[in-house]
Amino acid sequence: MMTLNNLLLVVATLTVSGTIMTPTIADTQPPDYKTLKKYREQAAVTELWEPVPRLVDTTINGGPPSDAIVLFDGNHLERWESAEGTPPHWDVIDGHLVVVPGTGNLRTRQAFGDVQLHIEWRTPSTVSGEGQNRGNSGVFLMERYEIQVLDSFGNKTYPNGQAASIYKQHIPLVNASKAPGEWQTYDIVFMAPEFSRDGRIKRSATVTLFHNGVLVQNNVTVHGPTEYIGEPLYREHGEAALELQDHGAPVAYRNIWIREL
Repeated sequence: MMTLNNLLLVVATLTVSGTIMTPTIADTQPPDYKTLKKYREQAAVTELWEPVPRLVDTTINGGPPSDAIVLFDGNHLERWESAEGTPPHWDVIDGHLVVVPGTGNLRTRQAFGDVQLHIEWRTPSTVSGEGQNRGNSGVFLMERYEIQVLDSFGNKTYPNGQAASIYKQHIPLVNASKAPGEWQTYDIVFMAPEFSRDGRIKRSATVTLFHNGVLVQNNVTVHGPTEYIGEPLYREHGEAALELQDHGAPVAYRNIWIREL
């Protein structure tokens, strides 16, 4: 940050009233008060004093930011329900939320729009199956837009369906997967779609994703809800839940928190 003292000690080029003043041998003395005052007034034009960002505490025992909503901390599922609106059927084992195959998806009771999401996941340490049948689950933003969860460590499948893909839409920039049985992290910034009054898409959703700390999706455009067959097509909707997929594998989750943006 340039201060008045800095300016008095090091004078390079001053712009005053649109005229560039370059120091010469004769300009060895500090600028006069009027010149400095005018320079300061010009600098003040591009200073923004409002709004003042609110303080967020990020030093709480290494946990989530102070303004985050903790969705799962290893103790209970009071913020969750089944996709049908009934009590959740997944297990909580050793502080981990574990898919019970065949019981269906889980979703939050609260609906969200634009969010920052942190979620940690682990595929089974015992490898079973291959391709899409190995450690498959998914994180559905607004119950529609899937970020794939899959054992993609030495497991060949179509790249727009591997771990950290925007399923069937965007291939991750790199494969940052860890071995089966190791905990992995997703840090996601999701901007929800906006619709016009007539229901047409006004602004598509976007996703930025860090997989195990590595950028793998860089503000990519989501073309519509996830489709297994066919092309995605936006349909108007409002805020919706975060949903976790039961795809037949006992994938585990922990440390899930979300910030509304």
